[in-house]
Amino acid sequence: MKKSIVLAFIIMCSVIVMNAQETLKINTEKSQIKWFGEMTFRFYGHHGFIKFKKGEFIKVNDKITGGSFVIDMNSITTTDMDNPKANNSLTEHLKNNDFFDVLSFPIARLIITNVNYVSSTDVKITANLTVKGITKVIRFNGKLNFEKLEMTAKFKIDRTRWGINYNSSVKDKAISDAIGFDVVLNL
Repeated sequence: MKKSIVLAFIIMCSVIVMNAQETLKINTEKSQIKWFGEMTFRFYGHHGFIKFKKGEFIKVNDKITGGSFVIDMNSITTTDMDNPKANNSLTEHLKNNDFFDVLSFPIARLIITNVNYVSSTDVKITANLTVKGITKVIRFNGKLNFEKLEMTAKFKIDRTRWGINYNSSVKDKAISDAIGFDVVLNL
């Protein structure tokens, strides 16, 4: 009898815990990643967009506690130049093995491993970012907007940690090692 009561209690607790966790899928059409690359010794650079293939937040007891996002590296575009032909040329260069090698690595992943709430809307996030098959830990701040069902974040990474190197020592030094990202995630 005691074993039956204990077993029933364990099952009930498991159901309660499972019900407290919710998966919130992002709207990939409304969500976006804007990227920024700069020159090392000049006051300009390039920017464009990359699209999410899919993504989801994990919510437990009304708090975001994790998430997983797949980024379609084939969707990378350059949008800063007035000449569409120049934008297309740089976009194709970013896709080749000098930079992201999207034929070999068509997706990148970001998996949120920890969310620390600084306030009800400000969070510090730890995540694993995988680009070109290389996974590194990154940390960044995020802002939650519950009215818009949105999270925003801005952060930079050192591209060389993921093997994103232009195969020319002179040209590689002219490009900043930092790539900036301005991310908007909408449900």
